[in-house]
Amino acid sequence: MSTRARKRNLRGQTAERPAALSFEVRPAKREETMPVAIAAVAFAFIALIVCMGRNYLLLYGDAVAHLGIARRIFDTRNPGLIQLGGVWLPLPHLLMLPFVQKMEWWQNGLAGAWPSLLSYVLSAAGLYRLARRMVAPQWALVATAFYALNPNLLYLSTTAMTEPLFLAIVIWTTLLAMECLAAIRDARVTAVNGRLIGLGVLILAAVLTRYDGWIFGAAVWSVVAWKLFRAERVRPRVTVCFAIFTFLSIAGPVAWLAYNQHFFHDPLDFMRGPYSALAIERRTATSGSPHPGWHNPVWAAVLYLRTSQLDAAAWQTGFAVLALVLAGLFIVVRRRLDLISTLLWIPLPFYIYSISYGSIPIFIPPLFPHSYYNSRYGMEMLPAFAIFACVALGWLQQRWAASQPLLVRLMPPVALLLIAINAVAMMYRVPLVLKEAMVNSTTRIAFEQAIANELKTFPSGVPILMYNSDHVGALQRAGIPLKQTLSETDYDSWKAALADPAKHAAYVVAIAGDPVSAAVAAHPQGLTELVVLCTTGQSCARVYRSSNF
Repeated sequence: MSTRARKRNLRGQTAERPAALSFEVRPAKREETMPVAIAAVAFAFIALIVCMGRNYLLLYGDAVAHLGIARRIFDTRNPGLIQLGGVWLPLPHLLMLPFVQKMEWWQNGLAGAWPSLLSYVLSAAGLYRLARRMVAPQWALVATAFYALNPNLLYLSTTAMTEPLFLAIVIWTTLLAMECLAAIRDARVTAVNGRLIGLGVLILAAVLTRYDGWIFGAAVWSVVAWKLFRAERVRPRVTVCFAIFTFLSIAGPVAWLAYNQHFFHDPLDFMRGPYSALAIERRTATSGSPHPGWHNPVWAAVLYLRTSQLDAAAWQTGFAVLALVLAGLFIVVRRRLDLISTLLWIPLPFYIYSISYGSIPIFIPPLFPHSYYNSRYGMEMLPAFAIFACVALGWLQQRWAASQPLLVRLMPPVALLLIAINAVAMMYRVPLVLKEAMVNSTTRIAFEQAIANELKTFPSGVPILMYNSDHVGALQRAGIPLKQTLSETDYDSWKAALADPAKHAAYVVAIAGDPVSAAVAAHPQGLTELVVLCTTGQSCARVYRSSNF
């Protein structure tokens, strides 16, 4: 070939595909993942410093409750696994257990922050590895940035909430499932066996973290089992590991049903017991006015997707993001590109059903009733938004590679710039999940602080009769060990104290409507009222002193 012909050919190749960009889709190497993890560590600690400085760690009442459950496993009159309760799944509380034993970390919320921060770092690294199996390197970086710089996620990663842990589990389970299917296809038996064991452990973790993990785990098991059933060369050589994988997949639900049966005499106590979502909605719902989406799956889908948009993007830009995400999903399904990645969409049907028929309301400001409740549930779509939006952008980049070389080069850096602007804009307007925590905590924190101030005046170590399920935050703020209280966490001492409060407790904290208030009304003998504490939006608390101490 002549020199002129070679130059002409080189110019044609350059026009067709920019030399500076790689469109290769392949698994990430370890040295690629490490910088992502290091950057995530930096973002995590920046978020922790900001949120601690502004006292954001304990805004969510659920975060306070999660810490209280972890604390009472060892700090109560009846310590042990029974203190895990029968509604919230146990893994998050068990992970907090080593940290919550330090009184200061229980009081300031750091005990819940450490597991969440670690989960955030692992999820960012896992999302990059997952994206590298679906899109080119530049878009994997964009997807990871979109996920890791989300202000709602950064805030939740400093709290005792379960979302960061569950997102990490979902991302790594999807990644391992993708790797397992690739190993089955290539007949790499050793890799299949390793991935099966890893998937079993992760499914067990998902099942013991959130109830949507039960559906997610079942879907993962079904897909992997179907692929193995059709792989005649591989199936006979992975029988043992598949059996372990199956055992781990069903162990979580069976263990939780058995736990509820053993301690609460009802295997479905978490669904229909006094602290279940159904019971809570019945107590809090306005009479004759069901929540939006009730028995209406279409409206439930609109509500959940709108919530996911607001969690992911600032202002109304979420509509553009959702359009890209849906386009990416269409491309993946149409081209059959690692269909296992559609596991990331499982939260959508789960929450459509939960809103419609499962007593799980979600309230966001743009839609009726224009308030804040459970907006964090939309965060479970964030990995899908990040991955599938970048699938669509990567497809556009390849399609325009020959005709628009300059635009193709600019697309990834412009996308990163827009992600940075989006993060700043969300923080400027206050992220939705943080805003919900701030709005809904105002009266609760003031009330619990008022009770805590009174508790601090009590002599050290005296027994206190108090119902802990609703306002354990008061004891947390006062730094009072839970075993100093006579509460519902110990059935025997609790029942005895309710029958004769003055005999068993030096001080009694009765909040209107709780069992202690009813006990004081029925047995007021020997009790002297010290103070009445009332704040806006909360029931009044009355503090009594016993004449027997």
